[in-house]
Amino acid sequence: MFLGAFLLFQVQPILAKLILPWFGGAAGVWTACVLFFQVALLLGYLYAHLLVRLLSPRAQAGVHLGLLALSLLTLPIAPSARWQPGDPGQPVLRILLLLAACVGLPYTVLSATSPLLSAWYARRTGDPMPYWLYAVSNAASFCALLGYPVLVEPWVPTHLQALLWSAGYAVFAVVCGLIAWDARRGGEAAPSPPEEHEAAAQAPAGPGRRLLWVALSACTSGLLLAVTAHLTQNVAPIPFLWVVPLALYLLSYVVCFARGARYRPGLMLPLLQAAVLGVAYALGREEDNLSVGLLVPLFCAALLLACLAAHAELARLRPPPTQLTGFYLLTSLGGALGGALVALAAPALLTHEWELPLLLGALTLLLALASALGADSLRARTQVRWASSALVAVGVTVCLAQRMLAPEHSARREARNFYGTLRVMDGFSARVLNHGTITHGEQLLDPLQRRQPTTYYGPDSGVGLALQEAAQRPVARVGVVGLGTGTLAAYGRAGDHYRFYELNPLVVRVAREDFSFLADCPAEVKVVLGDARLSLAREPPQDFDVLAIDAFSSDAIPVHLLTREAFLLYRRHLAPGGVLAVHVSNRHLELTPVVALAAREVGLRAAVVDAEDDPDETLHRYGSTWVLLSARDGLFVSPPFQGRVTKPKPPLERRAWTDDYSNLLQVVQWGGRDK
Repeated sequence: MFLGAFLLFQVQPILAKLILPWFGGAAGVWTACVLFFQVALLLGYLYAHLLVRLLSPRAQAGVHLGLLALSLLTLPIAPSARWQPGDPGQPVLRILLLLAACVGLPYTVLSATSPLLSAWYARRTGDPMPYWLYAVSNAASFCALLGYPVLVEPWVPTHLQALLWSAGYAVFAVVCGLIAWDARRGGEAAPSPPEEHEAAAQAPAGPGRRLLWVALSACTSGLLLAVTAHLTQNVAPIPFLWVVPLALYLLSYVVCFARGARYRPGLMLPLLQAAVLGVAYALGREEDNLSVGLLVPLFCAALLLACLAAHAELARLRPPPTQLTGFYLLTSLGGALGGALVALAAPALLTHEWELPLLLGALTLLLALASALGADSLRARTQVRWASSALVAVGVTVCLAQRMLAPEHSARREARNFYGTLRVMDGFSARVLNHGTITHGEQLLDPLQRRQPTTYYGPDSGVGLALQEAAQRPVARVGVVGLGTGTLAAYGRAGDHYRFYELNPLVVRVAREDFSFLADCPAEVKVVLGDARLSLAREPPQDFDVLAIDAFSSDAIPVHLLTREAFLLYRRHLAPGGVLAVHVSNRHLELTPVVALAAREVGLRAAVVDAEDDPDETLHRYGSTWVLLSARDGLFVSPPFQGRVTKPKPPLERRAWTDDYSNLLQVVQWGGRDK
């Protein structure tokens, strides 16, 4: 059981990291992956439930042995290149189908292991409460998750991880097959102690209790995905920020279902209510000024407290062993429903990430209801819990109302899809595009100034200097990875060629319908929809005089655009003497050394341009950091670069990032930094 649970959760970050580059490094990739694994877990529990309920022990073992053998035929699990998307449409569906083909059957078999072995163990030993095995299973999963970013990801190439996991699954299949064969030969259940007869005599759980199993599981599952999505959207889509929330989620199961565990609602509910109000306040104040060192612990603490409270209620309300597989089934159903709510329903129905505070507020009320069921406390104490939970829900509502009624929510356009939330707002003198909490472009409203480059792309920025140098040629060829508002088209001249690469179809629509940089540009402009790296790999050399890399989603960085293989691809598309400009402004990550090391690996010279905020605030030009790369000798000591560039800091490590290796933990600025 320990090995099966370990493999069950180790495979999640492995496959998510493998397919992350195919979907533009979007934070939503992990959300879609977790949804798949939750549904597969539900199928595994359903299979175990039906197997135990409908078949004899001998038949159960035979069916499971056959399924184990069949699952071995699907190994290894690494997805082939034919699964790479040709366009960015329907990413969630593509991810679900990809994972189903690669790991669907092995994962379903692994999912069935815990309830199936628990049921066989209870039958053979007569253990009246084998739920401690649930804690053992979750402890193994906890070890698998925490071990991945520390022991696996930094040291083992990603494709080798998939092969090693496949070998581990083969060992598991053999061991599980032996256990199934032994169960097939087993006879009747062992004599049970008197306590079991008392437990078995309990009436089946009623509809209300079963509904609570589903609802509590749905809330915690939804919170897990909502917190993870929030952190990865605003920091980086990296395994560390994937597995920490999931590990805390599992830790709460370990604690709550361990032998002798006791839940103290009088202590837990006030702590949870305080955490909920803290998160609601941070969301209401737009927590863009919080450092990673505050942001991550705040949201993780709220998640852990919520899961401890909810899963303790699940443990208290659990049924006798005769209903064990049904309990597993309904809790996994709740998990799948919560995942679907966040991954599918919320992006389709909500224009902003309201699901996180709404789920927190709903859970506080749900816990008050659960604690009242069968409570032996005084009536007044229950009323106090209800009243305090209601106050927390009101507090969440007030914070949400404050955020919704804030000036930035009188938006010209607010839309959301798999890749995040976009807001277009008209200020006093400029129209602004926000992606998450980050400004991704502005355009001056004055018709005489609307072609002026703004924000991070002014004439004194790194990319501005590179484009001024390219303008010395009669015709310039410019590539831009990341469209935003299309601000860089402001530098285009008649005869120039500008080629933008953009992953998000919604960004393209916003740039064309709400901003006029593309329409006003006299150059030939083309927008290529899809992941930039996949698009560049399919194209012949473009001979760009300038290739700008600015593909951010909020503050999250697509790591696959910063690897040695990516920079080799960029160099193939540069004209002789061309400039590669990489935008590294970021609140949470220090990426300059990463780019400098990649430049050295591919034979390019690096220079850093740090631009300050323009003193003329009416131009809306902000400070930025760009790293410029070129193979041309003497380029950065000649105009317009002369005196405006500095050497990059020495790399933090000697190993360049590759498609099989990256270490974002080394570049996280836990105390925060100014953009």
